[in-house]
Amino acid sequence: MMIRRLSRDRLAVLAAIVVVVAVAANGYRLAGILAALSVAVWFDFFLTQPYETFSITRRTDIETTVLLLVIGIAVTEIAVWGRRQRLTASRRAGYLDGINSAAQAVAAGGSASALIEQVTRQLTQLLSLRSCSFQRGVAGIGRPAQLRHDGSVTIGQRAWDVDTEGFPTGSDTELLVESGGVFQGRFLMTPVPGARTTLEQRLLAVALADQVGAALATSHPVDQS
Repeated sequence: MMIRRLSRDRLAVLAAIVVVVAVAANGYRLAGILAALSVAVWFDFFLTQPYETFSITRRTDIETTVLLLVIGIAVTEIAVWGRRQRLTASRRAGYLDGINSAAQAVAAGGSASALIEQVTRQLTQLLSLRSCSFQRGVAGIGRPAQLRHDGSVTIGQRAWDVDTEGFPTGSDTELLVESGGVFQGRFLMTPVPGARTTLEQRLLAVALADQVGAALATSHPVDQS
């Protein structure tokens, strides 16, 4: 009888672990932690002596309950990390597609105006902008903040902590467009208040602007009118 009960308890524990892993594997931290807590509580209530109470008297039952909780939380954290990595990989693939499409447009000798429109849309989405426009041969007008080629942001001569503060509010931000040291113009960007960007996103924005600079440097004069 004792052997049968132990076998039943082991099966119940395994089933509980499977449930926790199945919920946690979705990569949602709250759901995984709630599942781990729920399984641990109901294991205590139904499968530990005294039954149908929330008391635990045996050391092995305490260890099993704690182990269920630890496994659930550990699997949840691993799943959350994996989900974050998948999202990051997917986002980076999108970034590469954006750069690749801009580079192909430059290589194919397409219209610089069409490329500017394409990059304007990409910058708006990439940096969570309220608006974005390209201004040929213009820089510094209005004393906007500036997104530099190393991904930093400055206001005048003062560095802005864009990683924690986001882009400056109440001011536009300009991204200069150059090619081979020759100035071509700027993208003037109005950010959504409170929007945050990563260094990776800002460097990608700079790379997209460089593609526009290359296109303008090689475009036919009639395309620059």
